[in-house]
Amino acid sequence: MTYPLSPSMVKTIPDGDTHERHVCEHCGLVNYQNPKIVVGSVVRHQGKFLMCRRAIEPRRGFWTIPAGYLELHETPEDGARREALEEANARIAISGLLAVYTVPRLSQVQLIYRATLEKPEFSAGEESLEVQLFDWESIPRDDIAFPTVHWALNHDLSAEQGGLKAPFGNSEGASTDLPED
Repeated sequence: MTYPLSPSMVKTIPDGDTHERHVCEHCGLVNYQNPKIVVGSVVRHQGKFLMCRRAIEPRRGFWTIPAGYLELHETPEDGARREALEEANARIAISGLLAVYTVPRLSQVQLIYRATLEKPEFSAGEESLEVQLFDWESIPRDDIAFPTVHWALNHDLSAEQGGLKAPFGNSEGASTDLPED
């Protein structure tokens, strides 16, 4: 849990710790700041990929897989199912963990699952402008929101073709930086 910083907060290494942190001079409360966990899924239906065009920043108007921040008291799998429902009004069945990606500059850890649609019903949720199924050749690669979405789609295809085994990690040498707009 993070707390708002007050004038009584100082940066120091607390006893028994190894990292500099914000600590209250009066009560000793340590303001721990930890990475955000993103959960999502590569969702397939009849060989096609479910993608959402973002209605929110960052990267509004660009395509992504259904994903978002894990909520407190939620399992990663439940979070991935919730995100698919929120963004694509889609109920999904998760088949397994596809990848764990890290984006240090954003302090993110991303857990991406493989999934299928439980029913072929979906539509744009509040965070999506539109939702669509794409075959592999039609994926709008130039309009994908984040580098990790490229990785997830490629890793899912590799797993589907019986290539490398999941879970995958960051693509070696690839940057998680966003392209310039």
